[in-house]
Amino acid sequence: MDKGALAEAIGAPSAAFGQSQFAFMRGNAFEAKVKGDGGTELLRLLHERMGAAGSEPPGEATAPDLAAAGPEGRAARTALALREATAAGSWALLDHPMLALEVAGSPAYLEPDAVVVHPDGRWTVVEIKSFPLIDAAADPSKVGAAARQSAVYVLALERVAARTEGASVDHSVLLVGPKDFSNLPTASVVDVRKQRSVTRRQLDRLARIEDIADALPPGTTFDLDGQSGEALAAAVEAVPAVYAPECLAACELAFHCRGRAREEGAVTALGRSLRGELGGLTTIGEVLAAARGESGDPADPTVAAVRRAAALRAEAGVPCR
Repeated sequence: MDKGALAEAIGAPSAAFGQSQFAFMRGNAFEAKVKGDGGTELLRLLHERMGAAGSEPPGEATAPDLAAAGPEGRAARTALALREATAAGSWALLDHPMLALEVAGSPAYLEPDAVVVHPDGRWTVVEIKSFPLIDAAADPSKVGAAARQSAVYVLALERVAARTEGASVDHSVLLVGPKDFSNLPTASVVDVRKQRSVTRRQLDRLARIEDIADALPPGTTFDLDGQSGEALAAAVEAVPAVYAPECLAACELAFHCRGRAREEGAVTALGRSLRGELGGLTTIGEVLAAARGESGDPADPTVAAVRRAAALRAEAGVPCR
């Protein structure tokens, strides 16, 4: 669904996020520079950072045509190109391939910046970012986000590799970015095994879309055509939402869900880390009641901790409210 249009239809402000136009253009220009001249510079960086000791640097790489109709067709064309390149035993550079990954029982289509096929059958994900790598290192939070993003690509590639003889997927990805404060590309190797394992566990635990749909009232729809704002609002209310501040950076309905969380007094509105520390106390009302000794098991470590915090505040003359 178009969640931005849905937010507008139900009268909720839409959360604005995403890259600025300047950053988007700068990123595209840098990516074109890295992939220019048949990917010569990209392959040089790959060999420099991930090549076997004493091996010859790669020469020219084939660049398969990945054009096809629709994401499903592009994903099938990408899988075919990967199998053909692996069978040929030569270098191949796949520019913006399309990969498919099942998420909650439905296919999700992913588009990494590039995938390189090695002559020995290894497939390496290449992620190109516009943030600088100073002395081959970058801001840890940005590297972490890139690693989580790349881990999803690795999982999707493994599905294709499982059906391709002689293929294997690197669990380290090549992160390419501007060197220091210049526009010259440099690269760093990022191990994504931990992020891959975490993502795989999360995907395995996701509720299937069919199960979520079965729990909704009959006739629930988010189709904007012919639906009143009231009907759409009721449909949105029928779906449980667990808001966290991080939602503001990724979802157009974040303001709507934040309002619901605040009305319910949900502690998730204050952050997932705090929610984890409070255990079974899921609302602000429950936390305050436990702190004042009005409810809760004193043997519960969480209840004991909030009561201790309330006592310290009382000693300091700060009321618990």
